[in-house]
Amino acid sequence: MSSVAVLTQETFNAHRSGLLPEQAAVAGPSAGEDEEALPTYKDAFPPLPEKASQPEGTQETSSAWASKIRPLKSSIITQVFHVPLEERKYKDINQFGEGDQAKVCVDIMHKTGAHLELSLAKDQGLSIMVSGKLDAVMKARKEIVSRLQTQASASVGIPKEHHRFVIGKNGEKLQELELKTATKIQIPRPDDPSNQIKISGTKEGLEKAKHEILLISAEQDKRAVERVNIEKVYHPFITGAYNKLVGEMMQETGARINVPPQSVNKTEIVITGEKEQVALAVTKIKKVYEDKKKNTTTIAVEVKKSQHKYVIGPKGNTLQEILDKTGVSVEIPPSDSSSETVILRGEPDRLGQALTEVYAKANSYTVSSVSAPSWLHRFIIGKKGQNLAKITQQMPKVHIEFTEGEDKITLEGPTKDVQMAQGQIEAMVTDLVSRMDYAEISVDPKFHRHLIGKGGVNINRIKEVHKVTVRIPPDNEKSNLIRIEGDPQGVQEAKKELLELASRMENERTKDLIIEQRFHRAIIGQKGEKIKEVRDKFPEVIINFPDPAQKSDIVQLRGPRTEVEKCSKFMSKIVAEMVENSYSVSVPIFKQFHRNIIGKGGSNIKKIREETNTKIDLPAENSNSEMIVITGKKANCEAARTRILAIQKDLANISEVDVSIPSKLHNSLIGSKGRLVRSIMEECGGVHIHFPTEGSGIDKVTIRGPAEEVAKAKQQLLALAEEKQTKSHTVELHAKPEYHKFLIGKGGGNIRKVRDSTGARIIFPTPEDKDQELITVVGTEEAVRDAQKELEELIKSLDNVVEDTMNVDPKHHRYFVARRGQVLRDLADEYGGVMVSFPRTGSQSDKVTLKGAKECVEAAKKRMQEIVEDLDAQVTMECVITQKFHRSIMGPKGSRIQQITRDHNVQIKFPEPIGHAPVQENGEAEGEVKEPVDPNAPKKCDVIIISGRKERCEAAIEALKALVPVTIEVEVPFELHRYIIGQKGSGIRKMMEDFEVNIQVPAPEQQSDKIAITGLASLLDRAKEGLLERVKELQAEQEDRALRSFKLTITVDPKYHPKIIGRKGAIITTIRTEHDVNIQFPEKNDENQVCLCCLLSPRVHARIIGARGKGIRKIMEEFKVDLRFPQSGAADPNLVTVTGRPELVDEAIDHLLNLEEEYMADVVENEAKMAYMRPSGSSAAAADEQRGPSKGFVVREAPWATANEKAPDMSSSEDFPSFGAPVATKASPWGPKRF
Repeated sequence: MSSVAVLTQETFNAHRSGLLPEQAAVAGPSAGEDEEALPTYKDAFPPLPEKASQPEGTQETSSAWASKIRPLKSSIITQVFHVPLEERKYKDINQFGEGDQAKVCVDIMHKTGAHLELSLAKDQGLSIMVSGKLDAVMKARKEIVSRLQTQASASVGIPKEHHRFVIGKNGEKLQELELKTATKIQIPRPDDPSNQIKISGTKEGLEKAKHEILLISAEQDKRAVERVNIEKVYHPFITGAYNKLVGEMMQETGARINVPPQSVNKTEIVITGEKEQVALAVTKIKKVYEDKKKNTTTIAVEVKKSQHKYVIGPKGNTLQEILDKTGVSVEIPPSDSSSETVILRGEPDRLGQALTEVYAKANSYTVSSVSAPSWLHRFIIGKKGQNLAKITQQMPKVHIEFTEGEDKITLEGPTKDVQMAQGQIEAMVTDLVSRMDYAEISVDPKFHRHLIGKGGVNINRIKEVHKVTVRIPPDNEKSNLIRIEGDPQGVQEAKKELLELASRMENERTKDLIIEQRFHRAIIGQKGEKIKEVRDKFPEVIINFPDPAQKSDIVQLRGPRTEVEKCSKFMSKIVAEMVENSYSVSVPIFKQFHRNIIGKGGSNIKKIREETNTKIDLPAENSNSEMIVITGKKANCEAARTRILAIQKDLANISEVDVSIPSKLHNSLIGSKGRLVRSIMEECGGVHIHFPTEGSGIDKVTIRGPAEEVAKAKQQLLALAEEKQTKSHTVELHAKPEYHKFLIGKGGGNIRKVRDSTGARIIFPTPEDKDQELITVVGTEEAVRDAQKELEELIKSLDNVVEDTMNVDPKHHRYFVARRGQVLRDLADEYGGVMVSFPRTGSQSDKVTLKGAKECVEAAKKRMQEIVEDLDAQVTMECVITQKFHRSIMGPKGSRIQQITRDHNVQIKFPEPIGHAPVQENGEAEGEVKEPVDPNAPKKCDVIIISGRKERCEAAIEALKALVPVTIEVEVPFELHRYIIGQKGSGIRKMMEDFEVNIQVPAPEQQSDKIAITGLASLLDRAKEGLLERVKELQAEQEDRALRSFKLTITVDPKYHPKIIGRKGAIITTIRTEHDVNIQFPEKNDENQVCLCCLLSPRVHARIIGARGKGIRKIMEEFKVDLRFPQSGAADPNLVTVTGRPELVDEAIDHLLNLEEEYMADVVENEAKMAYMRPSGSSAAAADEQRGPSKGFVVREAPWATANEKAPDMSSSEDFPSFGAPVATKASPWGPKRF
């Protein structure tokens, strides 16, 4: 028996070609004879090769399928990129293969790992062949475009909210886009209001990038967002157990559904996606909600608060499990709530099962405790938790908790597991108690670090020898308790040894040695070499130097008494030597003699250093200093100084003169920062004048230099000293620092009177001076004497402390003591520290006590009376100004109001804003009648209260009203508003800063010409003039732009273009400059453009154009041509127009014809297949009539022939299902199949 089977398209075509009408007639009679010649099923449909391995040495059987296996493609690809001449960055043709271009290519190969080959086309365009892996080739392409091709830039504007979709997750989309288009894309920051995305790269890349970005934006425009409010208690039914239901909804609808988690108290469910998808998802959610709201009921049960976490389960898994099993939602009260009520919500018939599950989960865990001394806890846990890990690995659900300081261990988990873990821990505790012991000893904390030893050497030795653990408390605990744990015998031995060490340390001595910090580094030596020698000499003594940051001079020695004394003497000797050798003296030597002192090859200076055993430092050659510094022992330094001065004296006519001037005049002769003496030295040819050390009491001043200049300097110095001695007299007085302010007086009034009357100068100490009581009087002897007498009388009177009283009305007391007594503190500062005492609050006494120097008390009393008079004369006035202006009146940080307060000596209080008004919570009292509000009365929030003298309050009110801002409107054409605002508001911001006003431009949708200016009346006119001037400027610019927008096109033969342009553009530049116009020439090759037509079958037009025109755009970009396809209903539907340069047009047409040939083959094949699968009635019938009855394709030994089964039905979707389509099963009279 034979049957019909469908074979591949190729075999089918061959079969059809063999059944021509004339052959069919011949084949009819001999059909039975040729049956044996028919192919078998296995020949026509060869089986796939089996996976079973074949014996070694046997060759695998060749199969008909072998030829169908496609070979693997190579991972190496090759692409060619073209860079036209006009876009080449490096155009030097003579250096092709050399120079910068070659270096760039080598660098690209190193960076990307791709191989580059360069060649020049006839038109001098650059062709680059890139070979390598796809990723490397794409990176190389990006580098080529950015480094070998000239760059252009463009921008594309898309809504701000679409920018994040261009960037993508972690910037991946943006990187992919940049790599794909070989461009650099800059997206504005989130805080930048601009929506413009900047792109830089080649022209081709720019177009591609713009297109891709606009596509992304277009996709986002299609998306929708819907928010649905669903009661929180129904959210679990919408999400389903483990989020299954919401996942299915998302899969079915394609929308994204965001349900807030249970921990977030939000009822809003957010759905995003395509509009149709979102609508479908909302319908489904609402359906679930309505169904559950209608069919569910609730029951409330009491479950202990401690058991709630077992019902919830880890990460809420138990709640999800109950919901999955029973379809019931379990609502647990929050952890911070004291409620123990658990609510179950679901269908009535499921609530019983859910309740059973809840109680089962609640009672599945238990809490137990084991008694164990807290000091044993760490032994139970073990090193790095090893002992505890053994228990937790066996029973992972058991939680074991150790509480510090408590003698118990808490266990929590399933009942059986807890019992097992409890037994194991109790056994461990019993074992440890039987073989472990501990002891505690008390040792002074100051000895702890000595017990530990350097790097823990002492304590580690004790631990290892006695097999114990020793816990010494850290310094911050300040505890003297040391704990020893371990084997009982080892604990006792360790305790004994530690106590012995501690008692030995108590007998040691600590000594503090005072050594200047500057010597510490020298004593320690480089890398601690010198101090190591000292420590080796006294090994039992511990030497501690202070931290350099502490700037302490104390060096601590610790150890046995005798050793500490010896070490102390030794270190004191070292320090004494250092002090002796650190004496320093500076010798002024004329600069021209420095090289003579150094000597040839440094021989002179070297000899002096060796013979005097000193260190001699000379200034650098380029330095202006003449000082040579000698350091060493004092006697040695003086010897070296004498030898150096002798060298100078021998070399020149240098004389040295000593002048006796009283030491008290030295400072006045030197002058501030040495200015006076320096001027004498410069005037006298650079002589050296040496004053003795300050405080030495020596009167001798040395002058050294050329003989003539020394004589001149001596004369000037003596004359100046005589003048200072006769006319300048100095006296020092002492007075308590708190008297100084009173002596000086307000604004220096008191001290100025003394100066004017006596002519003496009085100098008070500055805050930096050590002696704060010293007052210096300088001037002529008579003037100083008079000033001294007056000051001494004042000081004496200030020392005469008196006590006085005055009466101050109690209502004014608060003013003096308010703000922590600020007024009283000011009085004490101003009037020599006078003490003012007010009676206690509530005593109703008006007696105020003043205590201090008589003059100070009198002055303070007078000032207080003035203050009281001001307070008595004080009035309170109201100034009504609308609240919206209050902030402006106050000024930045209240500066304006502070100025008015100071100028007029008044107090100003602004009302609270409306939002801060006190709220009446309990309403009005019974019987209380609310007075009607006067509509003309000012609002409380507008009233500013001013307190002070009447005339001052009135002046302050006038000053406040002058600060009220006024608003005027200015007519400005609407089209100029955006120019006035400027880029990002810079223009209007500058005007507001310049004119100190606020300028408000109306919103664009209002289309208003009015601009409002708000500010002080005195500033408005200037601001208005400035704005109108700006408007005139903009209008002039607008007119100028309109005049410049005229455009004229002239046709000129291209061969004349170079002559018009001129050498290096000289002629065309002159024309442009003279006439102030812009002239543009066409590109070089534009004049050669041609337009050709080609015939392409309409059946392939759609495939060439591609989805959304992607295919045609690619061809146009690749060949730099313009393509135009015929519209529907055109006279010739085959006619396609190609416009561009001749050679590019030819290439594009060839490419189009190749595509047509390729696509037509597919079209014909598909049509033939469709004709076979679904033949049309009339054409198929006609063909059958011509060919006669056909048996189709016949095979022998088919499976259905041998198994007594019927042939498969090719029209059946069940026997031959389509890929990806659901299978519709055949309806059976017996109902659906059951498996």
